[in-house]
Amino acid sequence: MIFIKMIAEKFIHGIVKTTVEKLYNQPIPDNLIQIQKTRKEFEGDYTMVAFPLLKISRKSPEETCKEIGELLITFSNDIDKFNIIKGFLNITLSKGYWASTLNTIVTTPEFGFNSSASEKPIVIEFSSPNTNKPLHLGHIRNNLLGMSISRILGVTGKRVVKVNLVNDRGIHICKSMLAWQKFGNNETPQTSRKKGDHLVGDYYVRFDKEYKAQVEELKVKGLSEEEAKAKAPIIQEAQEMLRRWEAKDPEVINLWKTMNGWVYEGFDKTYADLGITFDKIYYESDTYLLGKSIVHDGLKRDIFFKKDDGSIWVDLTHDGLDQKLLLRADGTSVYITQDIGTAIQRYNEFNFDEHIYVVGNEQEYHFQVLKLIMKKLGYHWSDALYHLSYGMVQLPEGKMKSREGTVVDADDLIDEMIETARQMSEELGKLNDVDHDQASEVFRMVGLAALKYFILKVDPKKNMTFNPKESIDFNGNTGPFIQYTHARIKSVLSKAEEMGFALSGKISAHSISNAKELELIQQISIFPDIVQESADTHNPSLIANYAYELAKEYNQYYHDYTILKETNPDARLLRLMLSSTVADIIKRSMWLLGIDVPDRM
Repeated sequence: MIFIKMIAEKFIHGIVKTTVEKLYNQPIPDNLIQIQKTRKEFEGDYTMVAFPLLKISRKSPEETCKEIGELLITFSNDIDKFNIIKGFLNITLSKGYWASTLNTIVTTPEFGFNSSASEKPIVIEFSSPNTNKPLHLGHIRNNLLGMSISRILGVTGKRVVKVNLVNDRGIHICKSMLAWQKFGNNETPQTSRKKGDHLVGDYYVRFDKEYKAQVEELKVKGLSEEEAKAKAPIIQEAQEMLRRWEAKDPEVINLWKTMNGWVYEGFDKTYADLGITFDKIYYESDTYLLGKSIVHDGLKRDIFFKKDDGSIWVDLTHDGLDQKLLLRADGTSVYITQDIGTAIQRYNEFNFDEHIYVVGNEQEYHFQVLKLIMKKLGYHWSDALYHLSYGMVQLPEGKMKSREGTVVDADDLIDEMIETARQMSEELGKLNDVDHDQASEVFRMVGLAALKYFILKVDPKKNMTFNPKESIDFNGNTGPFIQYTHARIKSVLSKAEEMGFALSGKISAHSISNAKELELIQQISIFPDIVQESADTHNPSLIANYAYELAKEYNQYYHDYTILKETNPDARLLRLMLSSTVADIIKRSMWLLGIDVPDRM
């Protein structure tokens, strides 16, 4: 695969620099040649800013622009014309340049992608579910971001290792286990006909219900709320179960393995439905002990300190933070304990260039603390730890709460989206002549595209509201709209082939007959730059919105100009090649988002 950075801006920069050096007979530093995209209200493709060159030209901004523009025209056939707005030289590239650009793109099989892989990998941790509940809408955003960023970084030449750290131990896991022990009557996924992760999640909710009831009873007896929460029998039993688990009590361990096994089966199905894969899965139950040993070592080295109750802490007050608990008084670990251990384990395994944690923005403080701790422990690679912080996702009805059972399960949402896609497709009647299996696959593609695109088109840093009805609209900034554009183009190309029209060849400048064609070529040409910027900023929404703008531009072009009925062979060839290239770029863009595009809808 070849990566071609088709930036006209770089071409313009180079030719303007050469022109200016020839004009003023002296070398010109790169930073004095300032090129930017021409603003929409002005004519031109790219704009040169004259002000940095005034000390060299010793002329007014307008005069400087004029003499540079005039020499540019004579210097290169790729410059069509120019105009001057005060100190800005607006440059229009020729049709020949854009025809050559399209020819290059068409003959580059993997335009925008780079097959080479960096020696040092980037480790990306995402998903990281707890085994006390099923994946929900918040997990969907996490998984989609992690998978998309992995693909984007991969096509920009990075070697990516996708990892999942399953939080399979801790007090929250014991809550589900204890509730099942107390109220489950030996219920299993088979006897209940529920997915295992859903069944275990039900008992997490049941625990919270019982816990709240006991707290209220104790408050009636005169205890404060804080005292009641600490002394409720069921929470004390859960804490005892955690201690027994860490002591490897056979009964507790067997129950833990059984219920976690139910959950893993459920997770695997959800991951498969979403198209999520991992290169390696870690389990907190395997990694937390390393973290504990590192904490004890840090205590011996006076990096950490012990309180009177036996708990171990790190003091970060001199770093502008506060004191952070690392090990509880009873010796049990907390989240950051295992994060310390897994960071060290992964660096030893992969010698990574960067470690990205895809975790919600409510954990920003946690990762600040983690980096500081690793630095205090003397790990030189601590700055390679990067928190890809994303905003919360909620429904129009408001925020979700797992322990209260008010979350939207990922499985339920996936099923709902596919069913909605089926209903809308059947209403349109587009797939009436397609067999059941093919139609079902299209419904699945459309439903998942609606879900994935709606989430990924939002900047990860922003909080968002997922609206299922809006997400599946075939006319807005949605996945189905982009899929429909791809299917429309594939239909045009199929008919062209049936009619015996050429679908490939060399485009010349005279084939381009209107501004819309130039705009489409320009939009196509910046695809590699959008991908690179998305990788640099860890932001798939740039690709999502690029794909939408490209699809929207093509639909307008399709509306304004004939393709199959065009009688001029050169013009028709250009329009078919433009159509084919747009479809290809849409398909690649959507693949980077984890979205499939059908050839027919």
